[in-house]
Amino acid sequence: MSDISKVATRPDWYEPYNISQAIRANGLIFVSGQAGFDETGATVSGEFLEQGRQAFRNVETVLAAAGASFSDVVKVGIFVRDMAANLDHVIQLRGEFLTKPYPADTLIEVVSLAQPDWHIEVEVIALDRSGGK
Repeated sequence: MSDISKVATRPDWYEPYNISQAIRANGLIFVSGQAGFDETGATVSGEFLEQGRQAFRNVETVLAAAGASFSDVVKVGIFVRDMAANLDHVIQLRGEFLTKPYPADTLIEVVSLAQPDWHIEVEVIALDRSGGK
């Protein structure tokens, strides 16, 4: 039995791109970057906060498929296209979705994301308390 297994929702919105939504390995769950899109892949309308909330909800959905939640998250990576305009929004999103003790976090400004209308992408690493089931 492999120590690495795929985690996916149905529908698996990343399958056409040869990406796993998450990978379970050695007691951890690695969730691929999630952006502000719905399960059909369409970017949600609205600006940064709306896309950010959807990105965090997508992370939450993938975590749930792995039998985990935000309380299991130990590391967050957040990629934004405009740090100066959105740092306060990122802090607001962290407060809406994460709780104490807050996970370790890396916030990076990028020139672009996979789609030109995306403003934010969020990835996480969580503890796999399910024992790999």
